[in-house]
Amino acid sequence: MAANLTAGKVEAGQKLEPLAYDVTATTVILGALASRDWRPMHHDRDFAINRNGVRDIFMNTPNLAAWFERYVTDWTGPRGRLGRMKFRMKDSIFPGEQMVFNGTVEKLEKDDVGCTWANLNVEVAVGDRLCTSCAVRVALPADENDNPWERKGDRWRP
Repeated sequence: MAANLTAGKVEAGQKLEPLAYDVTATTVILGALASRDWRPMHHDRDFAINRNGVRDIFMNTPNLAAWFERYVTDWTGPRGRLGRMKFRMKDSIFPGEQMVFNGTVEKLEKDDVGCTWANLNVEVAVGDRLCTSCAVRVALPADENDNPWERKGDRWRP
């Protein structure tokens, strides 16, 4: 994890350190509860199998979004500020699987108000199975004196 990543320490093509996490039923259920998703396919194994036709309960969308946010902000440190995130779920993630996040810096750019942006391509896979791909735009401090969290109004254009 970077303590205070700045734009000068980042370049296009750079790989982010992978994050591997063993998913449990608790991971899935607590994520669904935290996001107030009461749909039974995220906490009731019998329902998931017999009504939905899947092999077990599975991770919901807001839970997965939170994991992507964690992955990116673990990389940027506390001054990294998410601007946009768009992802496409291709397959479900179930208890008993290990999800692995990987990311690449696609490009760096500075907007007309001086905010430095890193555009990332992030993926989560289980084994060889790509489960979700994600495009992220995250603001990085230009240097040690910059803080994207201090940008307000017209100075913040995600």
